[in-house]
Amino acid sequence: MEIELLKRLVSIRSPFGEEGDISRFIASFLEERGFKVETLPVDGFGEDVIAYLSGRKTTVVLNGHMDTVNPSPGWTRNPWGELDGDRFYGLGSADMKAGLAALMSAFIELAELPKRERPEVIFTAVSDEEGYSRGTWELIKSGKLDAADLVLVAEPTNERLMLGARGRFVIRVEALGRKAHAARPHLGINAIEELGRFLGSLWRIRLRRHRKLGSGSYCTLHIEGSADGLSVPDRATAIVDRHIVPGEDWERVKAELLGLAERLKLRVELRIEKFERPTPDMLPYVVRENSRFAGAFRRVHAALFGREPEVTYGKSVGDFNYFGTYLGKPTLVYGPIGGNWHSSDEWVSIESVTRVKRVYVEFLKGLV
Repeated sequence: MEIELLKRLVSIRSPFGEEGDISRFIASFLEERGFKVETLPVDGFGEDVIAYLSGRKTTVVLNGHMDTVNPSPGWTRNPWGELDGDRFYGLGSADMKAGLAALMSAFIELAELPKRERPEVIFTAVSDEEGYSRGTWELIKSGKLDAADLVLVAEPTNERLMLGARGRFVIRVEALGRKAHAARPHLGINAIEELGRFLGSLWRIRLRRHRKLGSGSYCTLHIEGSADGLSVPDRATAIVDRHIVPGEDWERVKAELLGLAERLKLRVELRIEKFERPTPDMLPYVVRENSRFAGAFRRVHAALFGREPEVTYGKSVGDFNYFGTYLGKPTLVYGPIGGNWHSSDEWVSIESVTRVKRVYVEFLKGLV
C-alpha cells in the first residue's frame, strides 16, 4: 500500500501555500477506511489532517508534512512520478511524501490489530513545513496533541535515527553611515564597506559547542545597499542565518554581534533585530539516546535488521523543532533513503520506503 500511496501523493501538486488538493485526498482516503478524521484550518494554506486510532498505554503522534518546494529547473525525470528500478522520482518524493505514505500505510495496518495490541495513535499531516511551519504551530496551539507521550516524524533521514536538531534565528543587520560626495569619501562613512567588514568577520565569534549537536553557525544570506547618485552610501542591510545549539538564546546572539562590532571599532551605527516571522522561533532540542522511546526504537531496528540504526542529529530545522520544544515531547525522526531534496530529479528508494513502514509498525506494536 505504501508504494501506491507514494505514487498518488507525488502525483498531486502541493507546493507550500497550495496544499488544498492533497489535504482533501488524505482526509477522504482515511475517512473511507473508517477512521475518525478532523481537519484544522491553516490560514492561507491547506488544512491539517488529523486522524485517530484508539489503543492502550502510550499515545503516539505520527507526523508528516504535505507540502513541497516549487520545482527547480533541470528536471530530466517526470516531477509528478517516474519509477526506474528501485528509484521513484518525483517532486517531494523523498521530502517527504515517501515518509508520509509509510506513516499512512503503518497507521492503516495498525488498525487491523486488536485494540489491546496497539498504542493510541494520532496521525497528522500538516501544511507549510517548507515555509514557516504554520501547520504544525496551529496543531500545537489547538491542544489536540497535549496527551501525547511521543512524536514520530517521517522526514527523510536515510534510515538513520535523528534524536535532535539545532535551532535557528534569522537576523536583520542594518548599518547607518554618513552621506558625503563620493569624490570626497573621507568626509562620509560608507555603510556598505563597514557592513561588509562586519560580515566578513563573523567567523571570529566564538560559538558555544554542544556534545551532540556540535556548534552553531553563521551564514550571510543577503546584502544590499546603494548610493544616492554620486554619494557615499549611508545605509546598508544584510540578512544573516544563525543556527544555534542549547544554551544560545537571542540575547546571547545579539550580544555577541554587538561585541564583534565593538571590537572591530565599526564607524557605523549598527542595528540588529530578529527577522520577523509569523510563527515562533525554531529552538534546538535533544532526545537522550538511552531514553525509553529511543532505546525501544533501536532494539526494534536491531531485531529486524541485525543492527541498531545509526544515530544522527539535525544540522538544520523543521517541524520536529516545534514538537521537541513547544509541545515538549520526545521527538524521533526516521525516514527512508533518497536524494536530491529541494532540487531536480528528487528520488526515493522503493525498498527503503517498505523497510521504513515495517520499522514503524513493529516499533508501535512494541509500545503496548
